[in-house]
Amino acid sequence: MSKKILIVDDEPSIVISLEFLMAQNGYNVFVARNGEQALDLIPELMPDLILLDVMLPNRSGFDVLQLIRKDKKIRHIKVIILTAKGRDQDITKGISLGADAYVTKPFSTRALVEKVKETITQKDEK
Repeated sequence: MSKKILIVDDEPSIVISLEFLMAQNGYNVFVARNGEQALDLIPELMPDLILLDVMLPNRSGFDVLQLIRKDKKIRHIKVIILTAKGRDQDITKGISLGADAYVTKPFSTRALVEKVKETITQKDEK
């Protein structure tokens, strides 16, 4: 059974390219366009991994991540922050909130696919 990935991003061009890239690599792909939609979908979908943008309408990716990590039912889900916010303080914040990885845009598609494979197969240490 192929793994499920939830893409949480409001930028259509990023969503289209990520959907294609992840589907091409054998993943079942789902999309949320804002933080609230992501929080509604996560318990229903129970994805194996979430690609989460930080700058989202309604609720930031940092807020979404914080709520994921507080919820016992979904806190085990792997989360990769995928954002243009690449300052050290943003990266530190993302990791300290519980992100499994932090990737800045623009990104190498090959490197992202490798990071997804690596993260999705990691044993949960949290």
